[in-house]
Amino acid sequence: MPFDRKSTYRRRGVWVSAAIGVPALLVTALLVGQALTPGTAPDRRIAAADPTPSSAEQSPEELVLPAAPAPAGLPVVDYDPAPGGFPADPATLDTTPLTEGVHPTRRIAAYDAPGGRPRAFLEPTISGVDLTMPIAERRAGWTAVLLPSANRRLAWLPPGGFDTVALRDQIVVERKVHRLTWYRAGTAVRSWEVSLGQSGQETPLGRTFVLGRTPPPEEVYGGVDIYALGSVPDDPESVPAGLRGAHIGVHTWYNDDELGANTTNGCIRLTRSGQRELLAEVRPGSSVVVVDKLPTPPPTA
Repeated sequence: MPFDRKSTYRRRGVWVSAAIGVPALLVTALLVGQALTPGTAPDRRIAAADPTPSSAEQSPEELVLPAAPAPAGLPVVDYDPAPGGFPADPATLDTTPLTEGVHPTRRIAAYDAPGGRPRAFLEPTISGVDLTMPIAERRAGWTAVLLPSANRRLAWLPPGGFDTVALRDQIVVERKVHRLTWYRAGTAVRSWEVSLGQSGQETPLGRTFVLGRTPPPEEVYGGVDIYALGSVPDDPESVPAGLRGAHIGVHTWYNDDELGANTTNGCIRLTRSGQRELLAEVRPGSSVVVVDKLPTPPPTA
């Protein structure tokens, strides 16, 4: 959970939530946004993706590249910043919904390419919370997922050691208009105005995902659970010292006085009613995409 910079709960460089063990999100220093057109769905759509083909549906002639053995001493991806060496997400600003996720069923190795070099291990949980990562691509029998605790990075997984789960929801955040829109199956359900990161601590662009939820640590968070995202500050040194090592989060605040403003340390703030709705409807593992602005749809005839 997010704690403010005066919190006494920081331990070994990681913010810890006593309730479920999820380290705290990046705290936002000012105020949360107000719902935009509450109770109505915006008239916008995102092109729904065709269901991602499973590895069983790949061409039988396609060669499955072998996986090199992973040394036992590789680091494990956890809440701290992920190890280096993973490839950039080439479609990081693509808002096409990601409709499947991966949940490890045991410790599995993550590689930098199909048949490439093992870089780290992924566990079924991070800080006691089940890990589900959206599938971004499949190639040569391998599966690419959005990497947790990193920005705009993929991890490639060989077959085995994970289950796939359906993902029906997506969150898209537009920085220039300070808008968060919740989509289901490519159709916009509801939008809210939000507060975002201030200059030098901008909310990171690109694809990420809902890592998990954690109870609010203090009254300033409005008594509503917080979503920790897979993303981290682009410049960790720019945030207050007490927040380093924290993740970007989606959460509310004790009032809604600063709608549409860049006032946070990188987090995404919305109203309590909006956050409660997201918590009730959007499961962990669902993708989140932060863009500057979505293209304006052409007028209908």
